[in-house]
Amino acid sequence: MKIKRTFLSGVAGVTLTAVVALSSALAWAAGSHDGGHGGKSGIGIPGNAADVTRTIEIKMGDNFYEPEEISIKKGETVQFKIINAGEFVHEFNIGTVAMHAAHQEEMMMMMEHGVLEADKINRDMMKMDMGNGKTMEHNDPNSVLLEPKETAEVIWKFSDDAELEFACNVPGHYASGMMGEVHFE
Repeated sequence: MKIKRTFLSGVAGVTLTAVVALSSALAWAAGSHDGGHGGKSGIGIPGNAADVTRTIEIKMGDNFYEPEEISIKKGETVQFKIINAGEFVHEFNIGTVAMHAAHQEEMMMMMEHGVLEADKINRDMMKMDMGNGKTMEHNDPNSVLLEPKETAEVIWKFSDDAELEFACNVPGHYASGMMGEVHFE
């Protein structure tokens, strides 16, 4: 009987450790999208409409962008007109490969919590508290998340010649190739 209790105590301890570790990881991933959004890591800052030098239209299809690459001048402020022409929810997010990897975890959490469906965004659920006052509102200036047939704009000032890409971090989309390259002239 003592062996059985010791074994069960060990299993309970391992299970508790795993739950705590997973909860910590999920709480970190829920974040405020700092890993995948915002003016961090030298990617630029939100731009002002008065400073826009040109407009680039980005069409999102089901797991592709049109165009697939863009050329930008260092310091240029660009207005992106984003159109979701696909049948699924898609994202336009400017960032580095590492930022996208971190953000993909957050987007998976949004799907797991029912915030994202294949063709629908449950916007009311985006405001729910994921712990520590953090939400999944997806309201960062370098990113938009759109349902099919929705449009939006992003005005962004590129400040550096960092290795950037624009990508869709909805689960499975990036892995299937839904990303585009940003080249600096």
